Amino acid sequence: MLHKQMRSVSLDGADIEAKRSELREYFHQSFDLFESLFDLLKSDKVYYLQSEPTRHPMIFYYGHTAIFYINKLIASGALHERINPHFEQLFAVGVDEMTWDASSDALKWPALDDVRAYRQKVRTLVDEMIMTLPMSFPITQRDPLWAIWMGIEHERIHIETSSVLHRQMPLEFVVSHDDFPICPLRGDALENVLIDFPASEVSMGKGTEDQGLYGWDNEYGVQRIRVESFQTSKYLVSNGEFMDFVAANGYGISRWWDEEGLRYLELRKATCPPFWVLQEDGRYKLRTLTQEIEMPYNWPVEVNALEAEAFCRWKSAQEGQTYRLPTEAEWRVMVNMGGMDEAIFDDQRANINLAHYASSVPVDTFAHGELYDVVGNVWQWTQTQMDAYEGFFTHPWYEDFSLPTFDGKHNLIKGGSWISTGNEIMRESRYAFRRHFIQHAGFRYVIGDGENEAEKYGRIEKMFDVWKKRYG
Repeated sequence: MLHKQMRSVSLDGADIEAKRSELREYFHQSFDLFESLFDLLKSDKVYYLQSEPTRHPMIFYYGHTAIFYINKLIASGALHERINPHFEQLFAVGVDEMTWDASSDALKWPALDDVRAYRQKVRTLVDEMIMTLPMSFPITQRDPLWAIWMGIEHERIHIETSSVLHRQMPLEFVVSHDDFPICPLRGDALENVLIDFPASEVSMGKGTEDQGLYGWDNEYGVQRIRVESFQTSKYLVSNGEFMDFVAANGYGISRWWDEEGLRYLELRKATCPPFWVLQEDGRYKLRTLTQEIEMPYNWPVEVNALEAEAFCRWKSAQEGQTYRLPTEAEWRVMVNMGGMDEAIFDDQRANINLAHYASSVPVDTFAHGELYDVVGNVWQWTQTQMDAYEGFFTHPWYEDFSLPTFDGKHNLIKGGSWISTGNEIMRESRYAFRRHFIQHAGFRYVIGDGENEAEKYGRIEKMFDVWKKRYG
């Protein structure tokens, strides 16, 4: 069994040798966890399969996190000689989707044993650099050691995103693993109710300081915003609550879907959430990381933003009031009021950091004030599109981490999931995906003043026009 997941290592300290040892352990623990995830693949042949037709075969992701360390150490100036220039180019580009209708990958992939040997060389080299690079406190963004922090947190992102691809791999190609246990607690859906939040002000962003912890570029800067009063669901929307939408033919009625959603339905032929598996008798099972289980109606549903918004439109029509996804600022109010306002979220108070299970748990397990699962269990979609805080700047070693997401087409997800670790479980972290993207993500709904549909799409198109002129 892997040992309990570590928190992200502080950039400050008083003892250099102790900090080297701490960083070294964090590095190897990340490396081990990533490789343990790939032990779920049944055989070496599976590495060359695509679980998702718009993504590369699994071998790409297996090699990608290793070459990232080398490329960033080269960029930092700390490393002057490459290990394998071919690998460091082959595995560098193509993490995100190709096109929705892609069906094959024509690249020639190397032998798996060669990639395994390469990963071991990277592990040895990074270990040596952790123990020998000059170190002083605090470690800053211009310090070559920052490139190692960058590599570790990047690998932790891919632990999460690769687990989604594993979950999409047909069952005959995966095996269970003791490091990734599935929660055995399952039950009926709970009745959701609305909780009132008064108007307040929130401040988001790290300013220009690291605050002692590694951060990605989009976390820096500041945004202060007044949040008007709103109501939000006590629980994340559960499989059982979402089942009402599916049973009402929600995927078959176009009025609940916007133009982007209708395109998703057409291309994916979707009739239910992505991890629901229809049985011959009309029931659904749930696909977890390595198994299909009886539907846990009291676990959070996992959907993309388009599905979440369609549910909100349907629910609005049923009840005569407007439901929508929360904003990033409204989520921050929930964090503050729910007692989770801390730099790194406590994994004993939330289903995060693989501290409990390698799956969701019932939505009434972790209370945060009057709400449940303000953080953890599954990521929560917001209606906020990714953009920069005032004072944003790119990091010269990774200029394209956030800029491609400032196009109005990427919605922020907040709070982390059961497999989120490292930077992902920090209060200031900001991650965004395209609205059709499959992730361990669900949602809660709110009622409150907000944009109407026309205003929202007008703003999205304006953001996209600005993005195209600046970056396109």
